[in-house]
Amino acid sequence: MSATSQSGAASRATSPRVLAGDRAARKRQAIIQAARSAFIRKGFDAGIDTIAADAGVSKVTVYNHYGNKETLFMAVIGDALEEALADAISGTAQRLQDSDDLRDALKWTARAWVDSMTRPDMLALRHLVATEVRRFPELGAAWRQNGPDRARPALAAAFERLIAAGRLIMPDVDTAVLQLYALVLYPHLVHSAYGTALDQHTTERLIDSGVDMFLSFYAYRDAGDG
Repeated sequence: MSATSQSGAASRATSPRVLAGDRAARKRQAIIQAARSAFIRKGFDAGIDTIAADAGVSKVTVYNHYGNKETLFMAVIGDALEEALADAISGTAQRLQDSDDLRDALKWTARAWVDSMTRPDMLALRHLVATEVRRFPELGAAWRQNGPDRARPALAAAFERLIAAGRLIMPDVDTAVLQLYALVLYPHLVHSAYGTALDQHTTERLIDSGVDMFLSFYAYRDAGDG
């Protein structure tokens, strides 16, 4: 192996350093933004040289912060999902905790999920993860952990509270959460895999009828029902 190749291999294998301070944080954000754009344009084959140039930093700086391209890609996924879903996750938790109207809270949640996860950049990243997940299985885990599944604790807590109050009959909360995703969000992700999108009218019908079907199946009773 040539000296140049050895140097490149060593750089690719470098462990990320713990770099603190505002300047380091600004560099990390610039790298993440440049990497997201590069990965969306070129897939995982996007070069670190290109990412570094777009971020206005050196290639060594990228490796110092992230160690290798796989770690950088994981950071891009986490950052993108946090940016897209932060308001949806916090809004879901607040509405489920503060409102006694589960139907209204779930419809708000469904709209927030769909709006966030069907953004063109998010769909592009999701497709990239699906393409690369065989090579890097940890990408799928990162997507699940940082995606809409983050709303699961708030949903489960609300469901369990209503089960205890006799307002829901739900033997398996985990299955119910998956069924809710399947009714209101997954149709958009399936269609996007084929390069198509559902129109707004269809989206609203899926959300309204999907939440109603879900609550009917689990025998939901409104607070005022006897």
